[in-house]
Amino acid sequence: MNSTLLDHLNPEQLAAVTLGDESALILAGAGSGKTRVLTTRIAWLLSQGRVGPGGVMAVTFTNKAAKEMLTRLAAMLPYNVRGMWIGTFHGLCHRFLRSHWKAAGLPQGFQILDVSDSVAAVKRVIKAMNLDEERYVPKAVAHFIAHAKERAERPGDIDPRDAQERVLVEIYAAYEAQCQREGVVDFAELMLRTYELMRDDAALRSHYQQRFRHVLVDEFQDTNTLQYAWLKLFAAPRSSQAVMAVGDDDQSIYAFRGAVVANMHAFERDYGVRQLIKLEENYRSCGHILDAANHLIGHNERRLGKTLRTAAGQGEMLRVFEAPSDFEEARWVLEEAHAQHRAGTPRAQLAVLYRSNAQSRVIESALFNAGVPYRVYGGLRFFERAEIKHALAYLRLLENPNDDTSFLRVVNFPARAIGARSVEALQDAARASGRSLWQSVSAVTGRAGAALAGFVKLVEDLRAATEGQTLKQIVECVVEGSGLAAHYRSDKDGSERLENLDELITAAESFVTQEGFGRDAVALPVDELGPGPGLTPDLETGEIMSPLAAFLTHASLEAGEHQAQAGQDAVQLMTIHAAKGLEFDVVFLTGLEEGLFPNDRALEDHDGLEEERRLMYVAITRARKQLMLSLAQTRMLHGQTRYHLRSRFLDELPEASLKWLSPKQGGFGSGFQQPYASAWQRGGGSARAAQQPAWSHAAPPPPPPPPRKTEHDSGLRVGQAVFHNKFGEGAVLAIEGQGADARAHIQFGRHGSKWLALAVAKLTPI
Repeated sequence: MNSTLLDHLNPEQLAAVTLGDESALILAGAGSGKTRVLTTRIAWLLSQGRVGPGGVMAVTFTNKAAKEMLTRLAAMLPYNVRGMWIGTFHGLCHRFLRSHWKAAGLPQGFQILDVSDSVAAVKRVIKAMNLDEERYVPKAVAHFIAHAKERAERPGDIDPRDAQERVLVEIYAAYEAQCQREGVVDFAELMLRTYELMRDDAALRSHYQQRFRHVLVDEFQDTNTLQYAWLKLFAAPRSSQAVMAVGDDDQSIYAFRGAVVANMHAFERDYGVRQLIKLEENYRSCGHILDAANHLIGHNERRLGKTLRTAAGQGEMLRVFEAPSDFEEARWVLEEAHAQHRAGTPRAQLAVLYRSNAQSRVIESALFNAGVPYRVYGGLRFFERAEIKHALAYLRLLENPNDDTSFLRVVNFPARAIGARSVEALQDAARASGRSLWQSVSAVTGRAGAALAGFVKLVEDLRAATEGQTLKQIVECVVEGSGLAAHYRSDKDGSERLENLDELITAAESFVTQEGFGRDAVALPVDELGPGPGLTPDLETGEIMSPLAAFLTHASLEAGEHQAQAGQDAVQLMTIHAAKGLEFDVVFLTGLEEGLFPNDRALEDHDGLEEERRLMYVAITRARKQLMLSLAQTRMLHGQTRYHLRSRFLDELPEASLKWLSPKQGGFGSGFQQPYASAWQRGGGSARAAQQPAWSHAAPPPPPPPPRKTEHDSGLRVGQAVFHNKFGEGAVLAIEGQGADARAHIQFGRHGSKWLALAVAKLTPI
């Protein structure tokens, strides 16, 4: 059995698996088979009789990892492994507290609060203390409590810095008392309660230290301060216990969650580690990808050091594309994804990675327009995100105040003291009169009526403030004037939601340009403007559609269509953080621009830049066969066109592994040379003709939207195939009218037939 267990292990893996009874640190590079090492180590210890099943504890960071370990062990060993102490930190703490509930001061049947339950419990405390929820936002307070627990701080341990924090500490104390009365614990409490009991009960501590002769910890680089302190109680440093810490300091990317990469250095010191074993043979990626990863991470100073290698050959070079704009970057990704899929790569093996969630919108739009199924991994599609849906609801109320769905979504968001009973009273009044909620507000009296009238006034004020404004200005006004921006600014975890709201402003600016309205087109609802410049005729219905109405329709279509079904072959979109632990045949890494990646907030200190570099390292090592890198010379951010420098990370990659699909421009610190946009401004010829080499795989960028036509000069004919940016490919069924009144009846495959005004629609003959 032993020989079978040790078959197929490389020398480094074999050394880790067959290590004696001593503590060791295993540096496990990306794709180096660390799960195999961990499970084989446990199986080898048991098969050798060095320890019994009850004498091993293995800690993982995810339930998925724990289940995989148990499954593999069950296949390796001749007995039931389900009773072994293998699980996540929180899972093992739960098991511990179930056994020692009385000593921990808990009822025997204590229950666990999930994250949403915990926020709801905090909200009840805030209400009972008669505090303002807008000032003490329940979710933010719940985060404050959780972070305090992760630092092993009870309310009495915190020295408030100001009056605001003093109240937070009081809420924390009241929340603790409430949880104790109700016999419930949150996730952070599982860890802290276990730590405190082990710290304070010497007999219990001695029992577990004698029981667990071998302790193994996976993903050690992601441990926080409390988790490391917890480990030292279960496995005493420099004792007869053997602790194997497995991790990769080059993949420590969760400092924002409290992870302390320095724990790896502390472990070496505290446990007197003599064995530092490096798993450097990579079984995932080809040589060029690993060379890029090694060169990049070598620029970090505080690392334990290792060099990935592979026996699989060099493989494909990394392809780098510098696009003139973020739209052209997305278009290039789409075309390359098409090419890969046609060559036989399943869409599920194509991953598009980005640093920030807000970056997904332009890529989603390109995939959507082309009818390509995609899935946003670990998150929501752009127009389905809560903050975006809130902003769109306010915009819909400007366009149509009788939209009850939008009214209900934001009538009390951000919170404005309009509770469920007030809304029920309003709904009853609306049903009785057969009118909309908006029209029925005056029928509700008292405090509820006053609060509802305040909301109506807010929307009316927004409507008045945006009269005569462009679409971009309207969205900016709504994001600020509705209170959404202020709400998310007060949320400790609201920065990403604010970025998404900024991206909505960008989406509005891009939309009017793409659809041919012009940036300065007035976008207020039609009933205030009447037909006039800036309005789009929807000739299918005879309705005149404003830029605002058209944008809202566009958002609804993108949110509602092309959602990949379960099991459907779809392109995978995700942030780099969400990609950790995953691998794909082909990876597109987008937005490699200074200030975007590395993120500008991370550039404020040395540690931040090193973590960004580790994040880049994680992104690179997700690719098995091919890695595509892209950046944009100009990118629309916050509704403004910004010019970016190339990311310094590109300059830290080995030239021998890079294949530039566009001429390499000036690097970090040097500004771009001869921007693509200027090729059009210089008059004549495409940007590709001016700068793109013949072997470039990028399609030529289109010229800027033409001015509105006064004469019909489309050159279209009945039966001709055409392409529309929103509706995709179609066939011309009929053409009517002359000049500015010309229109075409077109059959689109997935959108049905449409009458389009040829003076407005951007149709490309195929």
